[in-house]
Amino acid sequence: MSSFDVVIIGSGPGGYVSAIRCAQLGFKTAIIEKYSTLGGTCLNVGCIPSKALLASSHHYSEIAHFADHGIEVSGEVKVNLEKMIARKQAVVDQTSGGVKFLMDKNKITVLEGLGSFVDATHVAVAKADGTSETIEAKNIIIATGSKPSSLPFIKIDKERIITSTEALKLKEVPKHLVIIGGGVIGIELGQVYLRLGAQVSVVEYLDRIIPGMDASLSKELTKVLKKQGMKFYVSHKVKSVERNGEGVVVQAENAKGETITLEGDYSLVSVGRRPYTDGLNADKAGVKISDRGMVEVNDHLQTNIPNIYAIGDVVRGAMLAHKAEEEGAMVAEILAGQKPHIDYNLIPGVVYTWPEVAAVGQTEDQLKAAGVDYKSGSFPFKALGRARAGGDLDGFVKILADAKTDEVLGVHMIGARCADLIAEAVTAMEFKASAEDISRMSHAHPTFAEAIKEAALAATDNRALHV
Repeated sequence: MSSFDVVIIGSGPGGYVSAIRCAQLGFKTAIIEKYSTLGGTCLNVGCIPSKALLASSHHYSEIAHFADHGIEVSGEVKVNLEKMIARKQAVVDQTSGGVKFLMDKNKITVLEGLGSFVDATHVAVAKADGTSETIEAKNIIIATGSKPSSLPFIKIDKERIITSTEALKLKEVPKHLVIIGGGVIGIELGQVYLRLGAQVSVVEYLDRIIPGMDASLSKELTKVLKKQGMKFYVSHKVKSVERNGEGVVVQAENAKGETITLEGDYSLVSVGRRPYTDGLNADKAGVKISDRGMVEVNDHLQTNIPNIYAIGDVVRGAMLAHKAEEEGAMVAEILAGQKPHIDYNLIPGVVYTWPEVAAVGQTEDQLKAAGVDYKSGSFPFKALGRARAGGDLDGFVKILADAKTDEVLGVHMIGARCADLIAEAVTAMEFKASAEDISRMSHAHPTFAEAIKEAALAATDNRALHV
């Protein structure tokens, strides 16, 4: 029987990063993955493929604005969805292959098969060929991730009523894509197919899309996407989603109790994700799992069994790849006797639409609910020279700061390159910067990052210079 210092079940961003960090710290490490490719949901059917399609569809949508830049395109411009999907898959394969390279480089043993507990120190690996292998581990890290959620009355057939996994490999551009759920995944994939020519309708139970983010971002993104042609039905409760031949019929009830009917050829069910522990047999190791399916952990990501830890989507907190990565590294360092720390308030969130949406820290609603006295400063992208030069005028940056100490409590932005710009805000908040600190930093001109400086000036006695 093979024996390891650390065995990690699941090779997503949390699992493989944890494996690398464990190996760096001198632990004999193994990682178990039930699929034939490494990288988990993120690399295979999540973050990476969706961004590949967003990038391809963005290039196509930009052609409509070429004439504004003095670029004349003659002839018919067509979408070859088959090639677009093939390119997406090539990106996925290259990225997943890169993880395999990192495993080999760090001398990490990779075991392909379904990992399940035999007891608290032994894991069985059920392989595709029907054989099984049991390995021994001093420490075990559960990193089994999440799967798409659904609603009890919806039957997902993976043909017309689909999840995000199927939406990443459609063989045709939908005529009318009805999306159930206005969260990040639904909105991103909705914009992909909107750009390619689909009619897109979003049905959201709450009163706004991307409801976990600051209300001002939801309002602005709704305005921009409506301008692009997306339709929204917020405050609507889905009552039924039925297959009708080569189409789907979605019925929803609005706040007045009135029923609306939407007919499309595809319906994307995007109502969140659930922790995935199917087949793990956690009970054999005595590991507690909550009623919501999450592995219960303490502040050190340790389960009720001392040598077993859990990270990523399978534990509490935001289901984000970079959060899982931080947790994976943290557990490795704890096992090495170090004292790492994660500030969950400073894990940024991003929506990769165009304009991009990004945020870190507290929203205005959260600050109000907590009774915090705060001040706010905003700056619109349309006032930036760089935004005008590129034609990306939508959006703004908003900074929330403590009214007394001026410490930055939250940064919320929507606009070009915000997915990258948010890193400045995270850095500033990690070092407990004040709005004035940011306002006194030199920002290169002309850049989109100047909006952060101007928002900080606006939060500091309303001193923005360019509005």
